Formats: sequence, structure tokens, C-alpha cells
Amino acid sequence: MIHTVRNARIVTVNEEFLGQMSYEDGCIHDVASDHQGLTGTDWGGDYLLPGLVEIHTDNLEKHLMPRPKVSWPILPAIAAHDAQIAASGITTVLDAIAVGDIDTDSMRMKTLHASIAGLRTAADAGMLRADHFLHLRLELAEPELISLFSPFLKDDRLKLVSLMDHTPGQRQWTDMHHYRVYVTGKRGWSNEKVDGMLDHLLERQQTNAAANRREVVRLCRESTPPIPLATHDDTTIEHVSEGVGEGVTMSEFPTTIDAARAAHQHKLKIIMGAPNVVRGGSHSGNVSALELAKHGLLDVLSSDYVPASLLHAAFLLQSQGFSLSRAIATVASNPATLLGLHDRGDIANGLRADFIRVRLIENFPVILGVWKAGRQIA
Repeated sequence: MIHTVRNARIVTVNEEFLGQMSYEDGCIHDVASDHQGLTGTDWGGDYLLPGLVEIHTDNLEKHLMPRPKVSWPILPAIAAHDAQIAASGITTVLDAIAVGDIDTDSMRMKTLHASIAGLRTAADAGMLRADHFLHLRLELAEPELISLFSPFLKDDRLKLVSLMDHTPGQRQWTDMHHYRVYVTGKRGWSNEKVDGMLDHLLERQQTNAAANRREVVRLCRESTPPIPLATHDDTTIEHVSEGVGEGVTMSEFPTTIDAARAAHQHKLKIIMGAPNVVRGGSHSGNVSALELAKHGLLDVLSSDYVPASLLHAAFLLQSQGFSLSRAIATVASNPATLLGLHDRGDIANGLRADFIRVRLIENFPVILGVWKAGRQIA
């Protein structure tokens, strides 16, 4: 059955216009600016945008661990996470799951296998509204990293691996004041625990990080097909150069403009956090995503820890000279292309009918409906 939406403000990769779109059997088959005389659902000038593609969110963790040291059942946590993702206009999501941690008592270590298995169970049971893939965030200082990571190398959902080092005093946590605020707040550590952990974390990094990094890069490059790699929290030009030599294609959350410029010069795609855009700055005291956008150093937005920030941030990019088409590309076509998902990310003939209805209310984009493969999911 053919479905038609008319009188919609359609935003594609290349243009924005008032028009109509028809879809059938889960695919878009007609997009046009002429909508006179057509029957169909009148959207009254609301925006018709592609379904959002989320490349890095740790939102599942918040549902698995709603409070420090509080564990929630796996499937209910996944169902709540998925519902929040869909309601945020995200039709394709990479669940960014940490492998290893800086805290040996972390519940991440206990939920790693269960959460990945749970996502498979939920998908097979038809529970999930959005398409869920995996982004494994590898903590390079983790002593058991390779044995923890290896079982997932052949998982067909694995779309991205990022190389992380959250040892305090460098990269994201160059500013130790911000580090203390974060771990005492989110992780519930006391200042005494922070002081007691510093030497241990540095020693662990020096012992494990370099060797783990070499082995992870080798495993990902030798996989069939190769698994895309991203660096994480690049701070210096040397950080970027190291990643380029390893064959990475993305720089996630560079912390300085110098690192972002180096990444751009080496043709790495730069991913920044949507919460950074909405808040007007980094919660870690690092470079502002809006500053990078102003200098043309931003390719993809990620909702990171707030799913609802993704669309909001895309609209805010217009304040930095982005057209709406270019802004929406940072949350749809650009990440889809990076991940090799060429059947989605735009409103165009032949693509999957992933789309959202959006209305601006006091300049805030409100999502009124979400469709995946032509079926309404939120």
C-alpha cells in the first residue's frame, strides 16, 4: 500500500523545500516539491527529516545502572533505553558499550556480556523499535582487555571500535578538578578514593595501554571486513598522528582545536557531542563543539549521554552558519555513510523509509512522530 505525506517541509542532504513524499513496502519511492492535488496526510508545514543515526551513546548504561552500585534487570533496561532512543527520533543506534574500566569495582565488567546478549535477545524477540548495532569502547589500560574483546570480533552487529584511555591527567581529564567533579558525582567516589587510585591508574596505563592498543588495531585491521576504528579524546597533534598511522577513520571528541585541525587535515571525520552543543560547552572543560563547528571542524554529532540532545543540537548548528541540510547531515547521512549504512540517512528515492515529523516550538524542535522502514515506532 502506498502512503503519502504532503505539505511537509522536507530536508534532504542537498536542499530544503515544501513538498510531498510517498513510501511503500518500507521504502521511499517518490519525493517531490509539487504537492498540488495529491491526497495523503497533510503535515501542515511540519518538517520531514530522515531518521537520525546515532554513532555513540552510552545511554544504556544509565538504565543498567540507574544509581551508583544499583543494578537493573537487563531486558527491562534495554526496553527503556530503546524507547527513549526511538522517542528522540533515532532510528539507527550504535550502543557504545565499554569493554574494561578504570575502576576494578565497576558494574560495567559485570554487565558486559549480559547486555550484549540481551540486545540480541531483544532484537530476536521483536522488542526493539530502533535498529541496534554495537560500538565497543575499549579501555586500553584494562589488563584483561584482549580476552574481554576477542569474543565479539565476529559479531555481525559490531560497526565501530574506539580506542579510549581515561587515565586521569591526560586527554579528556587533563584538568584534574573536572575529573574529581565527574568521578565523585557519577561514580560516587570519595576524594580519598580518587587520591588512592591515581598512582594505581597511572601504573596500569604504563603497563598495559601500548601493548593493548597494538593488538586491538591488529585484530580490527585483520578482520573480514576490517572493523572501523576511532580515536577518542585526542588532545595533541601527536595523538592524531598516532591514530592516522594505525588506520583510524574517525576522531571522537577531540579536546582541543589543534587536535581537531590535525584530524581534519588528515581527513579523519570529527565526531563531537550534541550535549556539548546544547550546553554551549564541554562538561570536562575541553573545546566547545560550537567552536569547532564555526571553523568547519565538525562532521558528526553524537548524543553521547543525552539522546534527546541529538536533534536539538543539529538545529543549533545553524547559529554557526550551517544550512539546515548540512546540520541534519551531521546526525543522519554523515554517520550512516561512515558506518557503511547506505540504505538510510536521507530523504531520497529508493532509501529505507526512516523519517521523523518535527515541529518548531519557540525554536525548539519537537518530535511528533518517528517511522522506521515505513512503520511508526514512536
